[in-house]
Amino acid sequence: MTRCGTVVLAGRPNVGKSTLLNALIGEHLAIVSPKPQSTRLPVVGLLTRDDTQFIFTDSPGLLEPEYALHQAMRAAALRALHDAEVIAYLHPLGEFPAPDLASVARLQKPPRAPIVTVYTKADLVPLTARPPDRLTAVSAVTREGLDQLLDTLRAHVPESPFHYDAEEMATQPLRFFAAEFVREAAFELLREELPYSVAVEIDEFRETPEPVYIRAVIYVERASQKGIVIGAGGRTIKALGQAARAKIETLLGARVFLELHTKVLPKWRRRAGSLRRLGYAS
Repeated sequence: MTRCGTVVLAGRPNVGKSTLLNALIGEHLAIVSPKPQSTRLPVVGLLTRDDTQFIFTDSPGLLEPEYALHQAMRAAALRALHDAEVIAYLHPLGEFPAPDLASVARLQKPPRAPIVTVYTKADLVPLTARPPDRLTAVSAVTREGLDQLLDTLRAHVPESPFHYDAEEMATQPLRFFAAEFVREAAFELLREELPYSVAVEIDEFRETPEPVYIRAVIYVERASQKGIVIGAGGRTIKALGQAARAKIETLLGARVFLELHTKVLPKWRRRAGSLRRLGYAS
């Protein structure tokens, strides 16, 4: 009998959920940034290993909401916990011990799914400085502990037929990842808080003929932010496009023509209608 189930990567912002997802899948699917709260929607990656298919879900960090977008992110994280068949609760090894997940998520009762506490960023903690407990410690950078983690998770994944073809690595459409990679480029190239005001919408995505044609709109909240995103002589938006195109081409394995436009959508992070339009809320 094969095993198949949803394994949710959960934890506070910036504990390494997206980096771990990418390391487990072996493909750059989720946004990775030193800045916290870069994951706004769950990213689902598939790993089929022998008789087990893991449906990994990189959920938004468990945060204290400050505005409507944060509330939508928290709601998505809580839905993921509710729907999980296994929860991999991530916490940095350097901040051992991990607090109780229910308290971090402010849950009235523990989740129904079994919880595996996973200590991340193990490469930052010397062996001599690690706690004596037998821990599930991993490093997405050095790949330390990843095989042991999969073995541990497998024991909790229910017996079931595979839900997806064994060769598939993601469940979301390519246009979703295209938008995410433009947003990731914004986190890399734009300073201070501006990336948090950026949202991306794919206007058009044509896969054939090559090059793949993608037209995307970068939304910001104020006209002054639009000027920064464009940059003097269009330099910044050109750099954003180059960085995002390289990421998309790597994922698709094909040449891409990426056309970017910038528009102002006032206070979109705080308005329910704008969040629904951008796919962050239902």
